[in-house]
Amino acid sequence: MQALNKEYSDELERIAKELQASEELALYLEEEEEAQYTRLKEMFEPQIGLLYDKLSEFHPLQIIPFEERLLQDDFEGLYLPKILGYSVLRGEINENYKYKRPQEHFKAVLMAICNSANFDILKKRIGQSIQMGFSLSSDIWITNLITPIENRRIMYFLQGQKLEKYRDIRVRKVLHDRYKRQFRDHNFMTADFPTNMSELKVLWSEVKIFMKYRINLKADNSSVIPFIKELISNKEFQGTQEHLQILGLYANFFDLNEENQAHLSSVLNTTRKDWNGFEESWLRLNLEFHNDPELKLDNKADDRVSNLLDKSVNDELSEYYNLLDIIHSKGYVHEEAQEAVKEFYTQHRGLSLLNECARKTIYSYIARLMKNLEQREYREFFQLTRTFTVYMKIFQNQQFNQDVKDLFMAYVRKLLKFYTDKRGKDYQDIKKFVGVTFQDLKFLKEKEVVELFKTRRKRKKPVA
Repeated sequence: MQALNKEYSDELERIAKELQASEELALYLEEEEEAQYTRLKEMFEPQIGLLYDKLSEFHPLQIIPFEERLLQDDFEGLYLPKILGYSVLRGEINENYKYKRPQEHFKAVLMAICNSANFDILKKRIGQSIQMGFSLSSDIWITNLITPIENRRIMYFLQGQKLEKYRDIRVRKVLHDRYKRQFRDHNFMTADFPTNMSELKVLWSEVKIFMKYRINLKADNSSVIPFIKELISNKEFQGTQEHLQILGLYANFFDLNEENQAHLSSVLNTTRKDWNGFEESWLRLNLEFHNDPELKLDNKADDRVSNLLDKSVNDELSEYYNLLDIIHSKGYVHEEAQEAVKEFYTQHRGLSLLNECARKTIYSYIARLMKNLEQREYREFFQLTRTFTVYMKIFQNQQFNQDVKDLFMAYVRKLLKFYTDKRGKDYQDIKKFVGVTFQDLKFLKEKEVVELFKTRRKRKKPVA
């Protein structure tokens, strides 16, 4: 976490002074009408919001000090309901939709709101955020938060936000997913970077979440990169799975200048040399990234890593990334690429990590094409099945076939919703192609093809 730059702290001081000197605040303090507080919000929250957006884009590791400044009384509780929501969503949750660690910043923001002179107005905007935060927290943590509160009105309000229905994990998950969608266009993630081994064990997953968030945001990471460099350079961390996760994200998904690329290459190849289990661990991480819906492990990612690796080292990673170089440069439909995959694949056991990674690479190409293929481009789909047939014969892997079948069937169903004229040429071409090809590929039996294209008769409404 970084201290707040003078640029931001000076601007916050300016806003606070302007707020305190405003006629609108004087009028609100005198008459205490909610409409007047709303006017303060309209005047000053946009200024805070613009500054917050700039900070979160270019200096995200300064977010917490920025928010802590807003907790002070001279901001009159402005922007706190939004910050409360951010603090709820930053917490890392487990498979039971409970926080892995207590969220002390959520507590700090909530207590600032509860202690605000404007609590009665602010509480109308925070109920859902408190319910979400409480549902993800433990009963003991909530009790410890509420018990010291002396104001019974505030205590009863908070107790009322702890709802019995959220004890059900299914209800809790629905609430979390819905609540998260409300903030999908907001940039508010930050992280603490570990400096010693005990911190690494606790904080690495928080850093991983933060890095993935920045990757998907395509944000400016120039202020973050020095912290990543310091982390991956730490000799104490190297050779651990936590270090590998951060190193993998950095190597695959960050665009770097020449100096940072040289530094990363040195760390990557040193770790590769010193850690006996590095190759297997890296390939397993590669599969994890392939299976992560939040990441896009494509040719650009593979090229970044390939350019970092010392290919003079004769090991499985050099062999694997040399293959990827051919696939990505020639294209997976090219005969040379297909031959290279075949030769590579036959040299390793079918269920080996290397072969599984190779299958995932080819599948990712097919999946991306299918995802972007429009209904009117169905003849490209016809061509794709020929390419798939080649790889089906090379891999002879049931899971690969099943995964591609699911993609193909989803597209066919999309076509049938688009081409509804059963006598039309497009519909008939699709029907003929699927009827022959899907049976040849053993995707469908004849009876299943008939069922897929069978005309559904609409039920007649009963005569009254």
